[in-house]
Amino acid sequence: MYLKFFGLNEKPFAITPDPRYLYLSERHAEALAHLMYGINEAGGFVQLTGEVGTGKTTIVRSLLAQAPKNAEIALILNPRMTAPEFLLTICQELGIEVPAASTQSLKDLVDILSAHLLSAHADGRRVVLVVDEAQNLSPEVLEQVRLLTNLETNTQKLLQIILIGQPELRELLSRIELRQLAQRITGRYHLSPLSREETSAYVLHRLRVAGATTDILGSRALAEVFRLSGGVPRVVNVICDRALLGAYSLDRHRVPRSLVRHAAGEVFGRPIAPHWLPWAAAAGVAAALALAMGLLSTYGPWSASARAADARHATTAAAPAAVPVPAPPPSPTVAQLLAAHPAETDTDSAFAKLFGLWGARYQPDGTDPCSQAIRQHLECVAERGSYGQLRLYNHPAILMLSDDGGGSPQVVLTGLDDERARLDLGGPQTVALGDLSHFWLGDFVMLWRPVSSPVKALSAGMRGPDVRWLRQSLEHLAHLESNAPPSDVFDAQLTGLVRDFQRRHQLSVDGIAGLRTQIALGGATAGPDVPLLTAADTHGG
Repeated sequence: MYLKFFGLNEKPFAITPDPRYLYLSERHAEALAHLMYGINEAGGFVQLTGEVGTGKTTIVRSLLAQAPKNAEIALILNPRMTAPEFLLTICQELGIEVPAASTQSLKDLVDILSAHLLSAHADGRRVVLVVDEAQNLSPEVLEQVRLLTNLETNTQKLLQIILIGQPELRELLSRIELRQLAQRITGRYHLSPLSREETSAYVLHRLRVAGATTDILGSRALAEVFRLSGGVPRVVNVICDRALLGAYSLDRHRVPRSLVRHAAGEVFGRPIAPHWLPWAAAAGVAAALALAMGLLSTYGPWSASARAADARHATTAAAPAAVPVPAPPPSPTVAQLLAAHPAETDTDSAFAKLFGLWGARYQPDGTDPCSQAIRQHLECVAERGSYGQLRLYNHPAILMLSDDGGGSPQVVLTGLDDERARLDLGGPQTVALGDLSHFWLGDFVMLWRPVSSPVKALSAGMRGPDVRWLRQSLEHLAHLESNAPPSDVFDAQLTGLVRDFQRRHQLSVDGIAGLRTQIALGGATAGPDVPLLTAADTHGG
């Protein structure tokens, strides 16, 4: 219903587990790594637990999408079954034919499964059993699970088992009678809810995957989403979906904090008070007490200052009333600015302004602007993104607009915050993001200054001055500077620093400093001669 209104390709907050929408917070990335370890390494169990809605099933789906080609995976989503039914389901998931006469025989089913595991081992295939909602396993089935780990060769286990469930699974496996099973668990991991920063990144990530080119929820609305959801992804999804529907019904392209509260109230079936209400109530009581004391002090019979106050009142009663200050005139709209300054919205005018911000010179002689930029040690970036991406890059950009008359004006963006943008159009102009969003569909061109040209992705094992710059920049942000000369080798420590930076800035967390990571890092560590949309955060943000 609201997709076209917000410019989305699909619903961003569907609660079905879609691996495309998997946001790898630090905890989720570690959990997925544990499961991948369980697929690639032999022996024992891997246990993953988490509260309802923390993303366990989505991680399972991502695991299946990334499983190596030599892995056969049997996925059981509902383990409420008897032991024969459990073994039969494993065989069906692995494509093993079971004679009708053997479907209720534990011995026959184990023998059939064992033969398949031995054949798979001989062919170099790994067989993995993934049990979701494992807290629902009965003691009878759990004992059968334990016995399955006895299927082995002289060197390794034939079946790797991954148990995924709610926190009750940990309590279940801690029972005395299940100690033999618990002793075989080689890896345990618990998924916690998202932090406030991760919740914001999660919401923005899902909107971006769905095709959003604007920041539909601002920082205050995102903070409210975290407060009301507790960082549980499923609850975040439901609240945000309802908030988008509410904003659509009110014809608002940006979701305010109050609308998030209203949406949460519909989800939880009760009114939700603003976060400041308890403090305001306490302050109101304090103010009432202070007022009462003041009145008693002023008008009580013991007040010696009452007559003096009356005299002061008589003196000032004739004073003239204060003249009201007129409200400032409203800021012009984007449509008004485009109509008033059409000569400044062509390609040459826009690039001349953008080059000037970098202290470079643009020649309107037909030469490709990006070729001119390269000659002056700058690089062009032409992408389709969102306000969030512009904030990440943090450099002025040319926005490719589309007006109502079918024209394509180009304007230079010089500043950006959560609510407003600053344009260079007839001088500095401030406009609302919602207004600008009616004209901007996400296309932009930006300049930046790389360490060297051509730009290359930096990854583990590489060395050179580019790697040294990368290390120095990341160590500066992390406050890890030392007197020792910086290494120019891309080692494991540098990979960790890159991943930490990518995680904080909602980039793909792969440990490779590609184009986007280098641009974002340059913006975060920029000197005073580098033009920025907002002041750079040089303290790790």
